[in-house]
Amino acid sequence: MPRLFTGLEVPRDVAMQLSLLRGGLPGARWIDPENYHITLRFVGDVDNRTASDFDASLGAVRPRGPIEVSLQELASFGGDRPRAVFAKAEASRTLFELQNDHERAARMAGAEPEKRRFTPHVTLARLRDSSPLDVADYFSARCFRRLAFTARRFVLFSSRDSVGGGPYVVEAAYPL
Repeated sequence: MPRLFTGLEVPRDVAMQLSLLRGGLPGARWIDPENYHITLRFVGDVDNRTASDFDASLGAVRPRGPIEVSLQELASFGGDRPRAVFAKAEASRTLFELQNDHERAARMAGAEPEKRRFTPHVTLARLRDSSPLDVADYFSARCFRRLAFTARRFVLFSSRDSVGGGPYVVEAAYPL
């Protein structure tokens, strides 16, 4: 069964800039730069028919032209139990519309509705046993400068069940 999700790829130059933020956080498992992306819709483990239906539904997503993506700041998920550090993307209307299209495509393919609110971001590290103080210290030692790129396509990724994320395989690409 493939594990599927859709996303926007992060260009190599932006990924290299983000990779400079690696290190200095106890309990962090850093994501490899070639696996940086902005998830639009995680579907999970599906059978081949659902995967095929999802691919067909994605192919019907209305092209809207390239999307400007702006990474604004560092943030974390998890509050008192931090579980990830990420670069937060500006929540543009166009990005939300694209994510809504992917939600509809996933539901048409038989996936359950997504329960989490969409927060566009690039995960830099998954955390294990990192305290909120560790994360605060990490943030205070980093100077994050806005990074921007133009996404010209979205992709259907597959992955295997792994610790830390990746490697991800591009199964299909769709022009924006």
